Amino acid sequence: MPIEIFGAREVARLRRAGEAARDTRAVVAGRLRAGVTTADVDAWVREDTRRRGGTPSQLGYRGFPAAVCVSRNHVVCHGIPSRGERLVDGDIVNVDVTTCLDGFHGDTSATFLVGEVAEERRMLVDVARRARDAGVAVVREGARLGDVGAAIVEVARAAGCSVVTELGGHGIGRTMHASPHVSHVGTRGTGMRLRAGMAFTIEPMINLGRPEVRTLDDGWTIVTADGAPSAQFEHTVVVTRDGCAIMTA
Repeated sequence: MPIEIFGAREVARLRRAGEAARDTRAVVAGRLRAGVTTADVDAWVREDTRRRGGTPSQLGYRGFPAAVCVSRNHVVCHGIPSRGERLVDGDIVNVDVTTCLDGFHGDTSATFLVGEVAEERRMLVDVARRARDAGVAVVREGARLGDVGAAIVEVARAAGCSVVTELGGHGIGRTMHASPHVSHVGTRGTGMRLRAGMAFTIEPMINLGRPEVRTLDDGWTIVTADGAPSAQFEHTVVVTRDGCAIMTA
């Protein structure tokens, strides 16, 4: 699939979609606490996305039954909201919001702490945030995709954590998922050369244990194979000549 290069008008629309997703995620963050169900999160995302004039990109995507992915503790990604799943004190929970607005998509996620969280989990969440930021920091015209993965791995390994290799970021724009695939592991100086106007997500999934994952019988929920906690942060970025513009900052 060819990679679209966006001009100033398209980037402005990407930014509006990204900011809408970011703001919806922030609304949810302010309401997270023990006792909340993951179905409550889904309802809040639907309501707030509609209020901003957008639609949830995830709803119905390849049959996905919800408007948001809510992934607790050992769930790496694609957690399906449920009325029977309640947040409890000590959880970490990732909320992944994608908004379609004016024909463009904005994708962002963050992992939040619920109540009093164990120190090793707090450390994991901090490492995941720093790993994402390290990947974003190397993006610029002329850099390579391998530079992104290498920067992420350096942060994770220094903290004794692992990076999920089977999943990665993705191109984004007029569709939620497009080329290129953005691996979160890599070698500097290798991979596709970045061009100004490319748009994609950087969303490393960092595990406290081993990097292997498995998919549950629902066909969506991906968990760590060893049951250890996982954390993730995500931005949508657009490559510029001297760095990148973060659509979901």
